[in-house]
Amino acid sequence: MSDRTELPGIIRRLDTVLTWVALICGGVTLVFMTGFSVWNVLVMRKALNAPITGAEDLLILALVVIVALSIPLGARTGAHIEIEALESRMSAGFAKWSMIVIKCLAVVLLGFMAWRLWHAGGTASKFGETTQQLLISYEPFYYLLSVSAAIYGVVVVLDIWQLLQGDKVVLLRVGGGQL
Repeated sequence: MSDRTELPGIIRRLDTVLTWVALICGGVTLVFMTGFSVWNVLVMRKALNAPITGAEDLLILALVVIVALSIPLGARTGAHIEIEALESRMSAGFAKWSMIVIKCLAVVLLGFMAWRLWHAGGTASKFGETTQQLLISYEPFYYLLSVSAAIYGVVVVLDIWQLLQGDKVVLLRVGGGQL
């Protein structure tokens, strides 16, 4: 039996949701960015000499969406950077418990980040936090980043739970191959 089938239902369901949200929402956002960039640069700017006003604003906000969608999925796939320089010199028990302590600190930090991003979203309109040209409020994007950080916190809590159950975290493998 593989490690994937031994995962608890909540982790398998989270993996499914994260994968589909990233594929659908991330895919739509990337298609928008690609099509809009090509249209703006090749057609409007080069051919018609009339670039779309605020195109940069829309592309920057689309990048924020891509980042927000990729943070929790990246955590589940192991895409985030970990420095394991000393792990080979540690005992297995010490390495496991040091990882648990670090992940507990990460949960606290991510909870703080989610709270502050949510608060920033609530005050964005009040303080006029908008894009430069189109004056689109950053409020919904702060909320999206807040939810992303909170989901990342849930992923880290589930990693801690996996470490407490065994010696390793079973990562999500997208596409069945090596990441």
